Amino acid sequence: MSEVREECGVFGVIASEPIDAASITYYGLYALQHRGQEGCGIVVNDDGIFASHKDLGQVSEVFNSETLAGFPNGTMAVGHVRYGTTGGNNRRNCQPIEVNHQKGRMALAHNGNLSNAAELRNELELSGAIFHTTSDTETIAYIVTRERLKSNSIEDALSAAMNTLDGAYSLVLMSPQKLICARDPYGFRPLCYGKTADGMYIIASESCALTAVGADFIRDVEPGEIIVFSKNGIVSRTEHCKKKSKKLCVFEYIYFARPDSVIDGVSVHKARLHAGKILAKTHPADADIVIGVPDSGLDAALGFSQESGIQYGIGLIKNKYIGRTFISPGQSTRLNQVRIKLSAIEESVRGKRVVLIDDSIVRGTTSERIVKLLRDAGAKEIHMRISAPPFLHPCYYGTDIDSSENLIASKCSVEEIARLIGADSLGFLPVPELCELCGNDDFCSACFSGNYPTAVPCDTRKDRFEQKLSEAKK
Repeated sequence: MSEVREECGVFGVIASEPIDAASITYYGLYALQHRGQEGCGIVVNDDGIFASHKDLGQVSEVFNSETLAGFPNGTMAVGHVRYGTTGGNNRRNCQPIEVNHQKGRMALAHNGNLSNAAELRNELELSGAIFHTTSDTETIAYIVTRERLKSNSIEDALSAAMNTLDGAYSLVLMSPQKLICARDPYGFRPLCYGKTADGMYIIASESCALTAVGADFIRDVEPGEIIVFSKNGIVSRTEHCKKKSKKLCVFEYIYFARPDSVIDGVSVHKARLHAGKILAKTHPADADIVIGVPDSGLDAALGFSQESGIQYGIGLIKNKYIGRTFISPGQSTRLNQVRIKLSAIEESVRGKRVVLIDDSIVRGTTSERIVKLLRDAGAKEIHMRISAPPFLHPCYYGTDIDSSENLIASKCSVEEIARLIGADSLGFLPVPELCELCGNDDFCSACFSGNYPTAVPCDTRKDRFEQKLSEAKK
């Protein structure tokens, strides 16, 4: 129920013989739908010829039996689900990005956000590059293509491009003969691969997508690693590994990832369960029932209940046919969706002191509405607990928080936020306790702490490549 907007999900499959690669990718993207709901796409490799379909909408809207049947069988495919952290919501920004070049075709799917995208794009445009999209993924494609002219192989070109790219990127790249994945040296965004019983290799943003297509998890892609899959086998390239300190986005554990995923060896479900236990210790409450905001608040609510001894219950029901609130383009529409999306179970909360667990508070408007739902259902007290620290700073690595302007915690104290959203009390997960979620401190928490692993971009607007004439500098 957070107001945080997500990034993207990537998927890839390779087999030794032609298969129904489009359908396998479809099921993989379905499992990754939570990572992006603006648009999606699939590109299938049929003996070096690429067939693709991309459009705005969720996976089930963009693809049906007819569109899937229109794909040829192929030995490889790449897929993508998108929420655009850079570039507008239009069809041309849907991925995978395809490139036709004298050195060969390429299809590229990208999860993350480059922190030096504006500088790279300016450099490329001044050297004659013509862009067809406003996403930073096309910038990556251009740089890889440029390096391909000087390289012996596509993986050499990707390795050279990584010397130029800065920020967050987990990539799946398909050439006529190879499927390649890569993760930035910080490891901001997750990426893993597995294998099916019949020998197909699967690459995905999260392990839940491997399970969805019947693949066994092999391992996570290491930060900085490039893995090349081809008819000659698998080659791991580690020339970019260990050049930076690992900085996986900690919000993957709190909100982004599915609870049945395991990221870098840590169960997302267990991390959220532990967050709830920490909240029970650091921000206890006298209450009769603990409830979570579906879906990402449920595991933390269970952890709070286990630690505190307060009964766990179901107090909010989610309409399963509606996507996450952030899909709406405007604030008024977002609030309307909250009314449709959630309803309170009066029998569970009437006359009771309620501990309400959610994953975050960004602007506060959604939290205010949820608290009112429970008040209207007869809750006597509402003590809200958040399984993340307060959002105080922008994120430049794939989460759509490009300024602190609308972050309520950057302007108000905890007590003021509690009053604004109508809660009797409010408690956030302490920043020092974040390391307890994943058992280490190898994560990025810049949106909470302000400690950025990379240089801060000079222009952080999501629509920085879509400026209106009236907004242009004179």
